Amino acid sequence: MHIEVKNLNKHFGSFHAIKDVNFSITKGHLVGLIGPSGGGKTSILRMLSGLESPTTGDIYFDGKLATHLPVQDRGIGFVFQSYALFKHMTVFDNVAYGLKVLKKPKDFIHDRVTYLLNLMGLAGNERKYPHQLSGGQRQRVAFARALAPEPQLLLLDEPFAAIDAKIRKELRLWLRNLIDEFKVTTLFVTHDQDEAIEVADEIILVQGGKIEQQGSPWEIYTQPASSFVASFIGESNVISQYTPLIGFPYLDEIQQDGKWLQDVNVLIRPESIEVRPHDVSHLATAGEKGKVTHVHFRGDSWYLEIDTGALKLFAYQSVKEKIYQPGDEVNILINHISVFTKTENIVIENQAKQDPLPVFI
Repeated sequence: MHIEVKNLNKHFGSFHAIKDVNFSITKGHLVGLIGPSGGGKTSILRMLSGLESPTTGDIYFDGKLATHLPVQDRGIGFVFQSYALFKHMTVFDNVAYGLKVLKKPKDFIHDRVTYLLNLMGLAGNERKYPHQLSGGQRQRVAFARALAPEPQLLLLDEPFAAIDAKIRKELRLWLRNLIDEFKVTTLFVTHDQDEAIEVADEIILVQGGKIEQQGSPWEIYTQPASSFVASFIGESNVISQYTPLIGFPYLDEIQQDGKWLQDVNVLIRPESIEVRPHDVSHLATAGEKGKVTHVHFRGDSWYLEIDTGALKLFAYQSVKEKIYQPGDEVNILINHISVFTKTENIVIENQAKQDPLPVFI
């Protein structure tokens, strides 16, 4: 099912929750709907499902107006954070519930439920009740129940939020494979940006009831439309009071009378910062001097906090490289920065780094 949303608005009394939202979802794609709490994600999801009606605007399913279509006629499967399984029903009966409502033949129901339980890795649990399953198993039952009637659109509202971190990571890959198997259009609401980046074909980032940006995870990470997007997706050093860094002179586009314009944010991704010992002389002309203040071990990398005097930055360091200690003096080479003004995002490469390195004899 292809989804198109046009000029969607939602008021709750005097509160304008959703503001002129427009987006489309390609048939068969998994789209992550993310943003801070209270940004409007769940309101959008509920309007797509028919559980809420828009104040103004329209929703189209495969080109047909569906704004006021009843819930039962939308061809939607819904998976909730809380599983919402029927406690008094067995696993088999939970999955079969929607098919029985549709009055499907018993043989069809048996075959469909058996197929889904096998696919979910739940074979042998047909006669168990929800309380006899783990959190991950209960969520798989919820997915099977949602998929049983062969929906054209699958809506997922924080489906893994109640599951512990290790199982949640396993379920991400499982979900991606599941959507590829069924080729069902899916909108996936989550607070977990890593979850969205890992599984989604596209991401829609919502803040304050408005869409900040829509694009592939790679596009949003590497070409953020605003400093908010850049700081929300991935980790970043965001600097509002900027002073010139070595290799990054003031640009004509972002200065006036030799002074930095107001309302400008500079973003530095930690992976764009190279940390080297203080005695690496060829970095002296292209890098900033700093002192390591804190070191945090993250399993596959070190997280370094560095004070340059003017700035406090953080960077990643491979566990295979030199281990720094608090108090160590270092050179930091910043490869590029992103500068956000009110109207544009300018990526600036370190000009000093392009100078030829000295030849040591």
